[in-house]
Amino acid sequence: MGRIGIDDLENLRGLRLRGDERDELLAVATECTFVFAGPDGWPSGVVMSFLFADGRFWLTAVRGRAHAEALAADPRVCLVVTSQGTDLVGRRMVAVRGTAVVHEDRETKDWFLPRFAAKVKAADPAEFIRLLDSPKRVVFEVTPTEVSASHDSRKMPGDGRGGRPARTTTVP
Repeated sequence: MGRIGIDDLENLRGLRLRGDERDELLAVATECTFVFAGPDGWPSGVVMSFLFADGRFWLTAVRGRAHAEALAADPRVCLVVTSQGTDLVGRRMVAVRGTAVVHEDRETKDWFLPRFAAKVKAADPAEFIRLLDSPKRVVFEVTPTEVSASHDSRKMPGDGRGGRPARTTTVP
């Protein structure tokens, strides 16, 4: 068995994100891949912006879109969040399985929309909220059930791209 990141990249179990590291990623990242079961039973996915608050993922879509309709038949989903596009050092990833509830009520939208606009750093939050607050707008609340995978490249030499540990030299 080799040294991870030096001899091979086979066993990455020791490179998982800890709870505080996951929290940092979820606080900074704004997009995820939202994976759901399509109407034909095949996995499908879309890239969506998200808010992580109160231990749950919050996302929004419009009633009638495939991912919004699929949740009525099967609320099981997976969200994959990466550090791509953030200022975080290294490559980080977490895949979270959960169950989704679709909200259409005014109270949820009034709570969610301002927080969502702040999270995605909308140039004009009021205008962004106005555009989102449409008649068919729904809000997904995803309650995590398990972390199915995670990764933190900072935990291996060379950030997982073939780096070697520093060599020590002796001076005569």
